[in-house]
Amino acid sequence: MGYLRKASKTLNQSNCISLLFNFNFNLTPLTSRITHQRFSLTRALFCTQSRQNSTKEKPIIDLSQYPPELVRNFSIIAHVDHGKSTLADRLLELTGTIKKGLGQPQYLDKLQVERERGITVKAQTATMFYKNIINGVDCSDGKEPHNYLLNLIDTPGHVDFSYEVSRSLAACQGVLLVVDAAQGVQAQTVANFYLAFESNLSIIPVINKIDQPTADPDRVKSQLKSMFDLDPSDALLTSAKTGMGLEHVLPAVIERIPPPPGKSDSSLRMLLLDSYFDEYRGVICHVAVVDGALRKGDKISSAATGKSYEALDIGIMHPELTPTGILFTGQVGYVISGMRSTKEARIGDTIYHSRSAMDMEPLPGFKAAKHMVFSGLFPADGSDFELLNHAIEKLTCNDASVSVAKETSTALGLGFRCGFLGLLHMDVFHQRLEQEYGAHIISTVPTVPYIYEYADGSKLEVQNPAALPSNPKQRVVACWEPTVIATIVIPSMLELLSPLSPSVGVNS
Repeated sequence: MGYLRKASKTLNQSNCISLLFNFNFNLTPLTSRITHQRFSLTRALFCTQSRQNSTKEKPIIDLSQYPPELVRNFSIIAHVDHGKSTLADRLLELTGTIKKGLGQPQYLDKLQVERERGITVKAQTATMFYKNIINGVDCSDGKEPHNYLLNLIDTPGHVDFSYEVSRSLAACQGVLLVVDAAQGVQAQTVANFYLAFESNLSIIPVINKIDQPTADPDRVKSQLKSMFDLDPSDALLTSAKTGMGLEHVLPAVIERIPPPPGKSDSSLRMLLLDSYFDEYRGVICHVAVVDGALRKGDKISSAATGKSYEALDIGIMHPELTPTGILFTGQVGYVISGMRSTKEARIGDTIYHSRSAMDMEPLPGFKAAKHMVFSGLFPADGSDFELLNHAIEKLTCNDASVSVAKETSTALGLGFRCGFLGLLHMDVFHQRLEQEYGAHIISTVPTVPYIYEYADGSKLEVQNPAALPSNPKQRVVACWEPTVIATIVIPSMLELLSPLSPSVGVNS
């Protein structure tokens, strides 16, 4: 036993436990039983000591030091490939949330499909702690510098994932509107600006990639003024790649974005922002605490389902799941409450203390997603229908913008009719089914919904041609298909008219 005590000081936990389990006893039954008991005690003491050491190395973060006035919740929004995720990486490094140079590029892009395609698909949250000082001088109010809790949400830039952006903005009071210094304002720059503007959020323009040879910050400033009426002097000039100008970003977030408006002394109200399924812990919910506080062990209820749960684990994303045991007003974090079914976690739901059910007013939630493309999903092997069903249930827990309905095909058997926000959204959903759940699927040709009007005045929306009724007594008098009302922004009319000039008609 003396050797084991000496070994336990030098070996890590897994090696020591392996030694304890694999020790070859060549003793009498009585001596062996006594020795086994001593080994079990040694193993228990070692595990206890290991947990204590682990606790000492990673102390629980005290969130009570961060009242709402010291909290800032903001998103990064931009067009595709304008540098949102790279900027998020630099901010995480600047605050010491991740070590500089050790994290993978686009640290918050965790999905395999995001790494392969180089795009952001899921909005990701990270909590940062920041002391508002520049070059040793407090830049906040001239008084003693404060430690701030900053919740950063990195959002997708593609139009097919705009639902992720709108959900993220519900938890924020401001945004960083990132614009490429060379490309200027693009389509999703406009769309995301109006999402933030309609949500009454503070908007900080950030002109990124100023290190590029073709960068023209002055032109971009004039675009921001003419299109959005943003003051050019408010724009921050940065290069997320080189780190140029990044020291001004977080002070601007603290000064220009207001703190969360919640009431600390009110009953608990939390907004369910996102969720995903973990094989070992069940459904993990990302929440924003609007009012009150949530503590580990509290009894909570869902406004959408009426079911009650116990808060088993509570914490923040720093940037990985970090237990804190409590969340206060204005803070964004995660809750594990023992939900075993993905249907129990409804995005936009209000979660509250079970004891305050009579006084609770639900939060507005989110607008329903408008599906643009529909496609059938069928298992490659008909016997795998239930496996595909479970995979889709778990994935839709993480992507609430997909609609799912069961359907039957004479050729392919049982399957699902799924609605998506666009072709890229559909392709990414298929890829995630295959990569994350090992599903082998057959997808049908995507279609758009049509509306048919009959002679008797009734209307029918058809997403699948097979669903169109063939009743000879009902005569179709009109059919509508989706159309787009678009605004095209171009640098100059000449570039657009030149390709059209050969086709211009001649008035003779």
